[in-house]
Amino acid sequence: MLTRTNRRAGIYLAAGVSSVTFLIALYSYWLVSASPPLAGQYALMERYTWFNFQFISLDYLLGLDGLSAPLVTVSSLLSILVIIGSRRLINQNEAGYYALLLLFEGSIMGVFTSLNLIVFYIFWELVLIPMFFFIGIWGGPRRKYAALKFILFTYSGSTIMLLGFLAVYFGVPSPSFDIPDLSGKIPVGLQYLPLLASFIGFGVKLPVVPFHTWLPDAHVEAPAPISVLLAGVLLKMGGYGFLRISIGLFPQASFQYAWVFMTIGAATMFYGAIVALLARDLKRMIALTSINHMGFVLFGAYATVVSANPLGVEGAIFQMFTHALAIGALFMLSGYVHEQAGTREIPLLKGLKVTMPRTAALLVLGSGAAMGMPPFASFLAELMVIAAGISAYSITALTILVPVITSGYFLWMIKRSILSLPEGNSKAQSDIPKPDALAISVYFVPLVILIVFSFLIVAPAVNVAQWLINLNSGGG
Repeated sequence: MLTRTNRRAGIYLAAGVSSVTFLIALYSYWLVSASPPLAGQYALMERYTWFNFQFISLDYLLGLDGLSAPLVTVSSLLSILVIIGSRRLINQNEAGYYALLLLFEGSIMGVFTSLNLIVFYIFWELVLIPMFFFIGIWGGPRRKYAALKFILFTYSGSTIMLLGFLAVYFGVPSPSFDIPDLSGKIPVGLQYLPLLASFIGFGVKLPVVPFHTWLPDAHVEAPAPISVLLAGVLLKMGGYGFLRISIGLFPQASFQYAWVFMTIGAATMFYGAIVALLARDLKRMIALTSINHMGFVLFGAYATVVSANPLGVEGAIFQMFTHALAIGALFMLSGYVHEQAGTREIPLLKGLKVTMPRTAALLVLGSGAAMGMPPFASFLAELMVIAAGISAYSITALTILVPVITSGYFLWMIKRSILSLPEGNSKAQSDIPKPDALAISVYFVPLVILIVFSFLIVAPAVNVAQWLINLNSGGG
Protein backbone atom coordinates (compact mmCIF):
# COMPACT_ATOMS: atom_id res chain seq x y z
CA MET A 1 0.00 0.00 0.00
CA LEU A 2 2.71 2.49 1.00
CA THR A 3 4.82 1.62 -2.05
CA ARG A 4 1.88 2.26 -4.37
CA THR A 5 1.32 5.77 -3.00
CA ASN A 6 4.97 6.69 -2.44
CA ARG A 7 7.60 4.47 -4.01
CA ARG A 8 10.49 5.81 -1.95
CA ALA A 9 8.61 5.54 1.34
CA GLY A 10 7.72 1.91 0.62
CA ILE A 11 11.34 1.04 -0.08
CA TYR A 12 12.44 2.84 3.09
CA LEU A 13 9.87 0.89 5.09
CA ALA A 14 11.13 -2.45 3.75
CA ALA A 15 14.74 -1.40 4.38
CA GLY A 16 13.81 -0.24 7.88
CA VAL A 17 12.17 -3.53 8.81
CA SER A 18 15.14 -5.48 7.46
CA SER A 19 17.57 -3.20 9.28
CA VAL A 20 15.82 -3.80 12.60
CA THR A 21 15.90 -7.55 11.88
CA PHE A 22 19.62 -7.34 11.14
CA LEU A 23 20.33 -5.49 14.41
CA ILE A 24 18.41 -8.13 16.37
CA ALA A 25 20.27 -10.89 14.51
CA LEU A 26 23.60 -9.19 15.18
CA TYR A 27 22.81 -8.87 18.89
CA SER A 28 21.70 -12.50 19.04
CA TYR A 29 24.91 -13.56 17.31
CA TRP A 30 26.95 -11.55 19.79
CA LEU A 31 25.22 -13.38 22.65
CA VAL A 32 25.93 -16.77 21.04
CA SER A 33 29.57 -15.97 20.21
CA ALA A 34 30.29 -14.38 23.60
CA SER A 35 29.05 -17.47 25.42
CA PRO A 36 28.67 -20.35 22.93
CA PRO A 37 26.08 -22.96 23.97
CA LEU A 38 27.56 -26.26 25.08
CA ALA A 39 27.60 -29.14 22.59
CA GLY A 40 24.02 -30.10 21.80
CA GLN A 41 22.53 -27.09 23.60
CA TYR A 42 20.96 -23.85 22.35
CA ALA A 43 20.76 -20.21 23.35
CA LEU A 44 17.68 -17.98 23.44
CA MET A 45 15.36 -20.98 23.37
CA GLU A 46 11.64 -20.29 23.09
CA ARG A 47 9.07 -23.04 23.54
CA TYR A 48 5.27 -23.01 23.37
CA THR A 49 2.89 -25.93 23.14
CA TRP A 50 1.18 -25.47 19.79
CA PHE A 51 -1.33 -28.27 20.16
CA ASN A 52 -1.52 -31.55 22.01
CA PHE A 53 -3.95 -34.17 20.75
CA GLN A 54 -4.32 -37.76 21.78
CA PHE A 55 -2.09 -39.15 19.03
CA ILE A 56 0.19 -36.21 18.27
CA SER A 57 1.87 -33.36 20.14
CA LEU A 58 3.54 -30.33 18.57
CA ASP A 59 5.73 -27.62 20.12
CA TYR A 60 6.71 -24.26 18.68
CA LEU A 61 10.41 -24.52 19.56
CA LEU A 62 13.13 -22.09 18.49
CA GLY A 63 16.79 -21.66 19.43
CA LEU A 64 20.22 -20.52 18.26
CA ASP A 65 23.67 -22.06 18.30
CA GLY A 66 26.93 -21.79 16.36
CA LEU A 67 25.28 -23.24 13.26
CA SER A 68 22.11 -21.17 13.06
CA ALA A 69 23.39 -17.81 14.38
CA PRO A 70 25.83 -17.11 11.47
CA LEU A 71 23.15 -18.05 8.91
CA VAL A 72 20.53 -15.83 10.55
CA THR A 73 23.00 -12.93 10.59
CA VAL A 74 24.15 -13.24 6.98
CA SER A 75 20.54 -13.73 5.79
CA SER A 76 19.41 -10.50 7.45
CA LEU A 77 22.42 -8.62 6.05
CA LEU A 78 21.77 -9.87 2.52
CA SER A 79 18.10 -8.88 2.82
CA ILE A 80 19.08 -5.25 3.42
CA LEU A 81 21.57 -5.27 0.54
CA VAL A 82 19.00 -6.85 -1.78
CA ILE A 83 16.47 -4.13 -0.98
CA ILE A 84 19.11 -1.47 -1.72
CA GLY A 85 20.05 -3.18 -4.99
CA SER A 86 16.41 -3.62 -6.03
CA ARG A 87 15.84 0.16 -6.19
CA ARG A 88 17.27 0.40 -9.70
CA LEU A 89 16.74 -3.13 -10.97
CA ILE A 90 13.04 -3.67 -10.05
CA ASN A 91 10.53 -1.29 -11.62
CA GLN A 92 7.22 -3.16 -11.70
CA ASN A 93 4.74 -4.44 -9.09
CA GLU A 94 7.00 -3.02 -6.40
CA ALA A 95 4.46 -3.24 -3.58
CA GLY A 96 4.11 -6.99 -4.02
CA TYR A 97 7.84 -7.40 -4.53
CA TYR A 98 8.88 -5.80 -1.26
CA ALA A 99 6.09 -7.53 0.66
CA LEU A 100 7.33 -10.88 -0.64
CA LEU A 101 10.89 -9.94 0.28
CA LEU A 102 9.86 -9.47 3.90
CA LEU A 103 7.87 -12.73 3.82
CA PHE A 104 10.96 -14.51 2.49
CA GLU A 105 13.16 -13.01 5.19
CA GLY A 106 10.77 -13.98 7.97
CA SER A 107 10.40 -17.51 6.63
CA ILE A 108 14.13 -18.09 6.29
CA MET A 109 14.65 -16.94 9.88
CA GLY A 110 12.11 -19.59 10.88
CA VAL A 111 14.00 -22.30 9.00
CA PHE A 112 17.32 -21.49 10.67
CA THR A 113 15.92 -21.24 14.21
CA SER A 114 13.29 -24.03 14.28
CA LEU A 115 14.08 -26.95 16.58
CA ASN A 116 10.85 -28.83 15.88
CA LEU A 117 10.68 -30.89 12.70
CA ILE A 118 7.13 -29.86 11.74
CA VAL A 119 7.69 -26.17 12.47
CA PHE A 120 10.91 -26.48 10.45
CA TYR A 121 8.95 -28.04 7.58
CA ILE A 122 6.29 -25.29 7.66
CA PHE A 123 8.88 -22.53 7.40
CA TRP A 124 10.75 -24.59 4.78
CA GLU A 125 7.65 -24.62 2.59
CA LEU A 126 6.81 -20.95 3.24
CA VAL A 127 10.16 -19.96 1.71
CA LEU A 128 9.08 -21.53 -1.60
CA ILE A 129 6.07 -19.23 -2.02
CA PRO A 130 7.85 -15.87 -2.41
CA MET A 131 10.69 -17.44 -4.42
CA PHE A 132 8.20 -18.95 -6.89
CA PHE A 133 6.61 -15.54 -7.47
CA PHE A 134 9.97 -13.76 -7.64
CA ILE A 135 11.03 -15.97 -10.54
CA GLY A 136 7.59 -16.25 -12.19
CA ILE A 137 6.68 -12.53 -12.14
CA TRP A 138 9.94 -10.58 -12.17
CA GLY A 139 12.04 -13.10 -14.10
CA GLY A 140 13.30 -13.23 -17.67
CA PRO A 141 11.73 -14.54 -20.89
CA ARG A 142 11.55 -18.18 -19.68
CA ARG A 143 10.45 -17.27 -16.17
CA LYS A 144 7.33 -19.46 -16.14
CA TYR A 145 9.31 -22.55 -17.08
CA ALA A 146 12.03 -21.80 -14.53
CA ALA A 147 9.50 -21.07 -11.74
CA LEU A 148 7.57 -24.27 -12.43
CA LYS A 149 10.75 -26.34 -12.53
CA PHE A 150 11.88 -24.77 -9.27
CA ILE A 151 8.64 -25.52 -7.44
CA LEU A 152 8.36 -29.09 -8.78
CA PHE A 153 11.90 -30.02 -7.75
CA THR A 154 11.87 -28.36 -4.35
CA TYR A 155 8.32 -29.34 -3.37
CA SER A 156 8.88 -32.97 -4.38
CA GLY A 157 12.03 -33.08 -2.26
CA SER A 158 10.20 -31.44 0.66
CA THR A 159 7.39 -33.99 0.54
CA ILE A 160 9.83 -36.91 0.70
CA MET A 161 11.61 -35.19 3.58
CA LEU A 162 8.31 -34.83 5.48
CA LEU A 163 7.62 -38.55 5.10
CA GLY A 164 10.99 -39.20 6.73
CA PHE A 165 10.06 -36.93 9.65
CA LEU A 166 6.76 -38.78 10.14
CA ALA A 167 8.55 -42.14 10.05
CA VAL A 168 10.78 -40.94 12.88
CA TYR A 169 7.87 -39.64 14.98
CA PHE A 170 5.83 -42.82 14.77
CA GLY A 171 8.87 -45.09 15.07
CA VAL A 172 10.62 -43.83 18.22
CA PRO A 173 9.57 -45.19 21.64
CA SER A 174 8.69 -41.70 22.95
CA PRO A 175 7.14 -39.85 19.98
CA SER A 176 8.40 -36.29 19.53
CA PHE A 177 9.16 -33.84 16.75
CA ASP A 178 11.57 -31.79 18.91
CA ILE A 179 15.14 -32.08 17.65
CA PRO A 180 16.77 -31.82 21.14
CA ASP A 181 14.53 -34.68 22.37
CA LEU A 182 15.27 -36.88 19.35
CA SER A 183 19.01 -36.30 19.03
CA GLY A 184 20.93 -39.43 20.02
CA LYS A 185 17.76 -41.38 20.80
CA ILE A 186 16.61 -42.71 17.42
CA PRO A 187 17.24 -46.48 17.10
CA VAL A 188 19.86 -47.35 14.48
CA GLY A 189 17.43 -49.50 12.50
CA LEU A 190 15.08 -46.53 12.14
CA GLN A 191 17.74 -44.15 10.83
CA TYR A 192 18.35 -45.39 7.29
CA LEU A 193 15.14 -44.53 5.42
CA PRO A 194 14.69 -41.12 7.12
CA LEU A 195 18.34 -40.37 6.31
CA LEU A 196 17.67 -41.15 2.65
CA ALA A 197 14.48 -39.06 2.71
CA SER A 198 16.27 -36.10 4.29
CA PHE A 199 19.15 -36.45 1.82
CA ILE A 200 16.73 -36.05 -1.08
CA GLY A 201 15.01 -33.03 0.51
CA PHE A 202 18.23 -31.27 1.49
CA GLY A 203 20.12 -32.43 -1.61
CA VAL A 204 17.61 -30.72 -3.89
CA LYS A 205 17.98 -27.46 -1.98
CA LEU A 206 21.78 -27.46 -1.60
CA PRO A 207 21.82 -28.60 -4.52
CA VAL A 208 23.92 -31.70 -5.14
CA VAL A 209 24.40 -33.67 -8.33
CA PRO A 210 22.05 -35.04 -9.72
CA PHE A 211 19.35 -32.84 -8.10
CA HIS A 212 20.89 -29.59 -9.32
CA THR A 213 19.27 -29.06 -12.72
CA TRP A 214 16.65 -26.56 -11.50
CA LEU A 215 19.31 -24.13 -10.23
CA PRO A 216 20.92 -22.74 -13.43
CA ASP A 217 17.50 -22.10 -15.01
CA ALA A 218 16.18 -20.41 -11.87
CA HIS A 219 19.23 -18.17 -11.60
CA VAL A 220 19.33 -17.19 -15.26
CA GLU A 221 15.65 -16.19 -15.25
CA ALA A 222 15.43 -14.65 -11.76
CA PRO A 223 16.15 -10.92 -11.40
CA ALA A 224 19.65 -10.26 -10.07
CA PRO A 225 18.60 -9.24 -6.52
CA ILE A 226 16.59 -12.45 -6.17
CA SER A 227 19.55 -14.51 -7.38
CA VAL A 228 21.42 -13.03 -4.40
CA LEU A 229 18.79 -14.49 -2.06
CA LEU A 230 18.56 -17.71 -4.03
CA ALA A 231 22.29 -18.46 -3.87
CA GLY A 232 23.18 -16.57 -0.71
CA VAL A 233 20.33 -17.75 1.50
CA LEU A 234 18.03 -20.40 0.04
CA LEU A 235 20.82 -22.87 -0.83
CA LYS A 236 22.04 -22.68 2.76
CA MET A 237 18.81 -24.34 3.86
CA GLY A 238 20.18 -27.57 2.41
CA GLY A 239 23.52 -27.27 4.20
CA TYR A 240 21.80 -26.39 7.46
CA GLY A 241 19.50 -29.40 7.10
CA PHE A 242 22.38 -31.81 6.52
CA LEU A 243 24.16 -30.63 9.67
CA ARG A 244 21.20 -30.15 11.98
CA ILE A 245 19.00 -33.09 10.93
CA SER A 246 20.72 -35.63 8.67
CA ILE A 247 23.83 -35.92 10.85
CA GLY A 248 22.32 -34.62 14.08
CA LEU A 249 19.43 -37.10 14.16
CA PHE A 250 20.85 -40.04 12.21
CA PRO A 251 24.52 -40.20 13.28
CA GLN A 252 25.13 -43.96 13.03
CA ALA A 253 23.57 -44.24 9.57
CA SER A 254 25.44 -41.09 8.54
CA PHE A 255 28.73 -42.64 9.68
CA GLN A 256 28.07 -45.88 7.83
CA TYR A 257 27.39 -44.09 4.54
CA ALA A 258 29.58 -41.04 5.06
CA TRP A 259 31.87 -42.14 2.24
CA VAL A 260 28.89 -42.06 -0.14
CA PHE A 261 27.97 -38.51 0.88
CA MET A 262 31.59 -37.38 0.65
CA THR A 263 31.79 -38.87 -2.84
CA ILE A 264 28.61 -37.04 -3.88
CA GLY A 265 29.98 -33.82 -2.35
CA ALA A 266 33.27 -34.17 -4.24
CA ALA A 267 31.43 -34.98 -7.48
CA THR A 268 29.30 -31.86 -6.99
CA MET A 269 32.43 -29.78 -6.42
CA PHE A 270 34.09 -31.01 -9.61
CA TYR A 271 30.93 -30.96 -11.70
CA GLY A 272 30.03 -27.37 -10.85
CA ALA A 273 33.58 -26.20 -11.53
CA ILE A 274 34.01 -28.07 -14.82
CA VAL A 275 30.63 -27.14 -16.29
CA ALA A 276 31.17 -23.48 -15.34
CA LEU A 277 34.20 -23.55 -17.68
CA LEU A 278 31.79 -23.99 -20.60
CA ALA A 279 29.32 -21.24 -19.62
CA ARG A 280 29.11 -18.19 -21.87
CA ASP A 281 26.44 -16.35 -19.87
CA LEU A 282 27.98 -14.52 -16.90
CA LYS A 283 25.04 -15.23 -14.64
CA ARG A 284 24.92 -18.90 -15.58
CA MET A 285 28.62 -19.22 -14.81
CA ILE A 286 28.06 -17.72 -11.35
CA ALA A 287 25.11 -20.09 -10.80
CA LEU A 288 27.24 -23.12 -11.65
CA THR A 289 29.99 -21.99 -9.32
CA SER A 290 27.37 -22.00 -6.54
CA ILE A 291 26.90 -25.73 -7.16
CA ASN A 292 30.67 -26.14 -6.90
CA HIS A 293 30.88 -24.21 -3.61
CA MET A 294 27.93 -25.96 -2.00
CA GLY A 295 29.60 -29.29 -2.69
CA PHE A 296 32.22 -28.17 -0.16
CA VAL A 297 29.52 -28.00 2.52
CA LEU A 298 28.35 -31.61 2.07
CA PHE A 299 31.94 -32.84 1.70
CA GLY A 300 33.15 -31.06 4.84
CA ALA A 301 30.19 -32.07 7.00
CA TYR A 302 30.66 -35.78 6.34
CA ALA A 303 34.46 -35.53 6.54
CA THR A 304 33.94 -34.73 10.22
CA VAL A 305 31.65 -37.75 10.56
CA VAL A 306 34.41 -40.03 9.24
CA SER A 307 37.48 -38.52 10.88
CA ALA A 308 36.08 -36.84 14.02
CA ASN A 309 38.03 -33.79 12.82
CA PRO A 310 35.99 -30.68 13.71
CA LEU A 311 37.56 -28.72 10.82
CA GLY A 312 35.03 -30.24 8.40
CA VAL A 313 31.92 -28.91 10.14
CA GLU A 314 33.60 -25.64 11.07
CA GLY A 315 34.70 -25.19 7.45
CA ALA A 316 31.24 -26.08 6.13
CA ILE A 317 29.62 -23.41 8.33
CA PHE A 318 32.33 -20.91 7.40
CA GLN A 319 31.87 -21.78 3.71
CA MET A 320 28.12 -21.10 3.87
CA PHE A 321 28.74 -17.69 5.41
CA THR A 322 31.51 -16.60 3.01
CA HIS A 323 29.78 -18.02 -0.07
CA ALA A 324 26.64 -16.02 0.70
CA LEU A 325 28.57 -12.75 0.53
CA ALA A 326 30.96 -13.53 -2.35
CA ILE A 327 28.35 -14.97 -4.70
CA GLY A 328 25.76 -12.41 -3.58
CA ALA A 329 28.05 -9.61 -4.77
CA LEU A 330 28.65 -11.33 -8.12
CA PHE A 331 24.96 -11.91 -8.80
CA MET A 332 24.11 -8.30 -8.00
CA LEU A 333 26.89 -7.16 -10.32
CA SER A 334 25.56 -9.40 -13.10
CA GLY A 335 22.32 -7.44 -12.94
CA TYR A 336 24.09 -4.11 -13.35
CA VAL A 337 26.21 -5.49 -16.19
CA HIS A 338 23.10 -6.67 -18.03
CA GLU A 339 21.29 -3.39 -17.44
CA GLN A 340 24.16 -1.15 -18.52
CA ALA A 341 25.84 -3.26 -21.22
CA GLY A 342 22.67 -4.90 -22.57
CA THR A 343 24.10 -8.43 -22.45
CA ARG A 344 25.55 -11.01 -20.09
CA GLU A 345 27.35 -12.97 -22.82
CA ILE A 346 30.99 -13.06 -21.73
CA PRO A 347 32.44 -13.04 -25.30
CA LEU A 348 30.39 -9.89 -26.04
CA LEU A 349 31.51 -8.01 -22.93
CA LYS A 350 34.63 -6.24 -24.11
CA GLY A 351 36.83 -3.74 -22.31
CA LEU A 352 34.78 -3.23 -19.16
CA LYS A 353 37.84 -1.67 -17.52
CA VAL A 354 37.34 1.24 -19.95
CA THR A 355 33.57 1.37 -20.43
CA MET A 356 32.52 0.45 -16.87
CA PRO A 357 35.59 0.87 -14.61
CA ARG A 358 33.77 0.74 -11.26
CA THR A 359 31.85 -2.37 -12.30
CA ALA A 360 35.05 -3.97 -13.58
CA ALA A 361 36.86 -3.34 -10.30
CA LEU A 362 34.01 -4.86 -8.29
CA LEU A 363 33.86 -7.87 -10.63
CA VAL A 364 37.55 -8.52 -10.03
CA LEU A 365 37.03 -8.33 -6.26
CA GLY A 366 33.99 -10.62 -6.43
CA SER A 367 35.87 -13.10 -8.59
CA GLY A 368 38.76 -13.13 -6.14
CA ALA A 369 36.38 -13.86 -3.27
CA ALA A 370 34.66 -16.66 -5.23
CA MET A 371 38.04 -18.15 -6.17
CA GLY A 372 38.99 -18.37 -2.51
CA MET A 373 41.90 -16.00 -2.95
CA PRO A 374 43.46 -14.20 0.02
CA PRO A 375 42.69 -11.70 1.55
CA PHE A 376 39.13 -13.08 1.44
CA ALA A 377 37.94 -15.46 4.16
CA SER A 378 36.58 -17.90 1.56
CA PHE A 379 40.21 -19.06 1.26
CA LEU A 380 40.18 -20.25 4.88
CA ALA A 381 36.79 -21.92 4.54
CA GLU A 382 37.86 -24.04 1.57
CA LEU A 383 41.22 -24.83 3.16
CA MET A 384 39.51 -26.13 6.31
CA VAL A 385 37.14 -28.36 4.35
CA ILE A 386 39.89 -29.82 2.15
CA ALA A 387 42.12 -30.46 5.20
CA ALA A 388 39.26 -32.29 6.93
CA GLY A 389 38.65 -34.38 3.81
CA ILE A 390 42.30 -35.41 3.66
CA SER A 391 42.19 -36.42 7.34
CA ALA A 392 39.26 -38.70 6.48
CA TYR A 393 40.59 -40.21 3.22
CA SER A 394 43.96 -39.23 1.77
CA ILE A 395 42.66 -39.71 -1.79
CA THR A 396 40.44 -36.66 -1.30
CA ALA A 397 43.56 -34.50 -1.62
CA LEU A 398 42.48 -34.42 -5.29
CA THR A 399 39.82 -31.89 -4.31
CA ILE A 400 42.58 -29.27 -4.19
CA LEU A 401 42.07 -29.19 -7.97
CA VAL A 402 38.60 -27.69 -7.55
CA PRO A 403 39.82 -24.20 -6.52
CA VAL A 404 42.33 -24.42 -9.39
CA ILE A 405 39.54 -25.03 -11.91
CA THR A 406 37.42 -22.33 -10.28
CA SER A 407 40.28 -19.85 -10.65
CA GLY A 408 40.61 -20.87 -14.29
CA TYR A 409 37.11 -19.91 -15.38
CA PHE A 410 37.03 -16.71 -13.35
CA LEU A 411 40.37 -15.64 -14.82
CA TRP A 412 39.04 -16.52 -18.28
CA MET A 413 36.03 -14.28 -17.65
CA ILE A 414 38.24 -11.44 -16.41
CA LYS A 415 40.53 -11.72 -19.44
CA ARG A 416 37.66 -11.77 -21.95
CA SER A 417 35.39 -9.12 -20.46
CA ILE A 418 37.61 -6.80 -18.39
CA LEU A 419 41.21 -6.91 -19.62
CA SER A 420 40.31 -6.99 -23.33
CA LEU A 421 40.08 -3.84 -25.42
CA PRO A 422 36.63 -2.33 -26.06
CA GLU A 423 35.24 -2.72 -29.56
CA GLY A 424 35.07 0.42 -31.70
CA ASN A 425 35.49 3.78 -29.98
CA SER A 426 33.62 2.93 -26.78
CA LYS A 427 34.00 5.41 -23.92
CA ALA A 428 33.14 5.14 -20.27
CA GLN A 429 29.34 5.20 -20.05
CA SER A 430 26.50 3.84 -17.97
CA ASP A 431 28.77 2.61 -15.20
CA ILE A 432 27.31 1.44 -11.92
CA PRO A 433 26.25 4.49 -9.86
CA LYS A 434 28.57 5.35 -6.97
CA PRO A 435 25.97 4.70 -4.20
CA ASP A 436 25.27 1.25 -5.66
CA ALA A 437 28.99 0.53 -5.99
CA LEU A 438 29.39 1.46 -2.33
CA ALA A 439 26.52 -0.88 -1.38
CA ILE A 440 28.14 -3.77 -3.25
CA SER A 441 31.45 -3.02 -1.56
CA VAL A 442 29.74 -3.85 1.74
CA TYR A 443 29.60 -7.51 0.64
CA PHE A 444 33.40 -7.68 0.75
CA VAL A 445 33.98 -6.03 4.14
CA PRO A 446 33.08 -9.10 6.29
CA LEU A 447 35.09 -11.34 3.97
CA VAL A 448 38.25 -9.33 4.58
CA ILE A 449 37.63 -8.91 8.31
CA LEU A 450 36.97 -12.62 8.85
CA ILE A 451 40.25 -13.82 7.38
CA VAL A 452 41.89 -12.12 10.38
CA PHE A 453 39.12 -12.62 12.93
CA SER A 454 37.94 -16.03 11.75
CA PHE A 455 37.22 -17.02 15.35
CA LEU A 456 34.02 -14.96 15.14
CA ILE A 457 32.54 -17.75 13.01
CA VAL A 458 34.72 -20.71 13.99
CA ALA A 459 34.56 -20.38 17.80
CA PRO A 460 30.76 -20.80 18.07
CA ALA A 461 30.94 -23.58 15.45
CA VAL A 462 33.38 -25.62 17.55
CA ASN A 463 30.67 -26.84 19.91
CA VAL A 464 28.41 -27.74 16.97
CA ALA A 465 31.20 -29.87 15.54
CA GLN A 466 31.84 -31.44 18.93
CA TRP A 467 28.13 -32.22 19.33
CA LEU A 468 28.10 -34.13 16.04
CA ILE A 469 31.32 -35.96 16.93
CA ASN A 470 29.89 -36.93 20.34
CA LEU A 471 26.72 -38.28 18.72
CA ASN A 472 28.75 -40.46 16.40
CA SER A 473 30.88 -41.79 19.25
CA GLY A 474 27.82 -42.49 21.41
CA GLY A 475 28.31 -39.46 23.63
CA GLY A 476 24.75 -38.20 23.11
